Amino acid sequence: MPTSFMRIPYRDLLPPPTIIPPAAATLSGAITALQEFFYNPPPSGLPPSTVVLTGAGLSVASGLADYRGVKGTYRVNKTHRPIYHHEFISSHETRKRYWARSFLGWTTMSMANPNSGHYALRDLGKLGIVKSVITQNVDSFHPRAHPDMPTVELHGYLRSAVCITCRNEYPRDIFQTELARLNPVWKDFLKEAISSGALETEDPDEKRTRGIKMNADGDVEVPGAPYTTFRYPACPTCLTRPPPLADGTKGVVEVDQDGALESISNAGILKPAVVMFGDSISPEVKHGADRAIDSAGRLLVLGTSLATYSAWRLAKRARDRGMPIAVINMGGVRGEEAFFTDLDPKQAGGQGVRTEISTESLLPALVQAMRKSEAQSHHHHHQAFERTNPAEVFKDFLS
Repeated sequence: MPTSFMRIPYRDLLPPPTIIPPAAATLSGAITALQEFFYNPPPSGLPPSTVVLTGAGLSVASGLADYRGVKGTYRVNKTHRPIYHHEFISSHETRKRYWARSFLGWTTMSMANPNSGHYALRDLGKLGIVKSVITQNVDSFHPRAHPDMPTVELHGYLRSAVCITCRNEYPRDIFQTELARLNPVWKDFLKEAISSGALETEDPDEKRTRGIKMNADGDVEVPGAPYTTFRYPACPTCLTRPPPLADGTKGVVEVDQDGALESISNAGILKPAVVMFGDSISPEVKHGADRAIDSAGRLLVLGTSLATYSAWRLAKRARDRGMPIAVINMGGVRGEEAFFTDLDPKQAGGQGVRTEISTESLLPALVQAMRKSEAQSHHHHHQAFERTNPAEVFKDFLS
């Protein structure tokens, strides 16, 4: 039986890390350690490139919530419970709740932009240091910030809705318009929330004062809201031509007079194009992530506690290959002590780095430092060439 790589929430807070090397506790020290990490050749047999594994902490600077950060969902909203895949698939009422909360959260998600950390990865790619990115994030910031550098979206993306029957995808913006048409009262509520600034503040305490809880992945909770009144559309393809189900029977796709899916339907159900909690990552995505790890010689982990197995196993895979690992994350990381065993106590970063400096501060400064080092290297190379007698070079070439 094939192994299932499920996305399972891990709510426990992790112990604080040990900074490696100790100098990486400061911004300048972390930059120096990471330069050593990138410039030091990987162990024999490994390629010189770096793969990056990112999580929700990288997008906090874009105004989005993470899970375990200082203001993360599991810290400030301890009663939060995500909807599981099997609940979404089997329950019409659960889908109402999900789409109502997603309807409120999509405005913030769609208006948010990649931050300096994402663009720093683009620049590290242009410097030839980073080869590819694996992200757990569903905000699509990586493809937007560095479209020329490959990105494996481990847990999918919110930019589309996908039919669970025919697998056709539909742009989330168009789906949002349909949700607004089917739910005029909710549309007015959203308009009022936007105009009041309730969805723009990054302060979770202020959000709670206004009766709103903003969770990770674009989920907005309004305590006491009448989620049962929310309506959502059917897959237009399946509505036109109801498909057969896996057991050979014909699928049922029924809508009301406005086009909202009825509870009797067992096909044509649209879900976000993400790997929901309790769902499994597709074999294609799993293999793509494995290839990204196996084709690199170093792993850089950014803004993630690796609390989900689907991400943690990739770091373990890198460690098992002998790849040096650098971790930049605010707070503890699952099983991180195993990534830094057997390091030389005097190593300066070439064998591994662990720091808690924020990515939005560290990554742009790191790019600037590495550009400066590269410019100095080119300058010294040019000076050495100028000091060489061209006639002697030509003579050696002919000999």
